[in-house]
Parts: sequence; C-alpha cells; structure tokens
Amino acid sequence: MGAKRRTKAARKRTKKRTAARRPAKRRAAKRKRRVARTKARRTARKPARRRKATRTAKKRTTRRKGAKRRVAKKKAATKRAKRKPNPQFMKPVQPDAMLAEVVGSKPIPRTEITKKLWAYIKKNGLQDKVNRRMINADAALKAVFGGKTKVSMFEMTKLVSKHVK
Repeated sequence: MGAKRRTKAARKRTKKRTAARRPAKRRAAKRKRRVARTKARRTARKPARRRKATRTAKKRTTRRKGAKRRVAKKKAATKRAKRKPNPQFMKPVQPDAMLAEVVGSKPIPRTEITKKLWAYIKKNGLQDKVNRRMINADAALKAVFGGKTKVSMFEMTKLVSKHVK
C-alpha cells in the first residue's frame, strides 16, 4: 500500500519550515520572480482597453484669457414631502394620578408628556451635575419612578409608560 497523503495544512507547515532554512537573499529573489510572474499573467489575461472618445473630449478647446467659464446648469431639486409623525405618538393618553402631579391631568400625547417631564426636571434642577444622563428624583418623581431616587434618562421613558393609559 502507498503512503498516506498529507493534508494541505501539513504541506504548508513543511513548506514554511524549509523556507525558514533558506538564506534571506534566495528568498527575496524567489519572491521577486513570483511577483513578476503574477504580473505577467495578469497583463496577459486582460487585453488593453481603449477609451471611447466622448463628446467632452472632442469639444475641448483652449480658453481665451478673460473669457467666462461656462457652468453646467444644476437640475432642480425634487421637493420631498414633509415627514409625517407616527399617529400613535400623537394619540392623547391619560396620565394616572402620580404622573398627573408633574405633567397635568388632561389627556396629552406621549411626546408632550416627555417634554413636560424634561421641563419639570430642568426647572427644579433634578439633572445630576456630574453625570448629566442621570436624574435625581424628588418626592413627586420618586412615585412615578417606582421609588427609585436615581434614574437614567433612557430608563425614565420606560418607567413613565407604566403610568399612562
């Protein structure tokens, strides 16, 4: 029976070991030959492309001094329709008694609730001085935030959503 055939990885390892034994000059020369060969193959495969003569190339002339340069007219920008807000955000929701102390008892959209909360936070200086993302709750907000004294601004909206119907 014949000898077992080695795997590709085993052959590669052997190649690397033998290459390490060769002197550096021989390796460099071999690398140069290999690069030259691959370049030759690439150029042989691709025929040289000819550039087609375009209108601009044919009309190209030298410009006189002081002559004004012609500027291509820009196409008129198409007007996009104004982005419509999601109707679910604009739908009025009823805040419960705890949240009503801060934002009022009338049904208002979620976006307005968030705006009023931020107005309350800024007015009473409840934003943390060091980490501006954190909100230090006072007595009214503590009830809304489920008893937490410090809440991140991202967690705030999640906690407020429990207090609207």
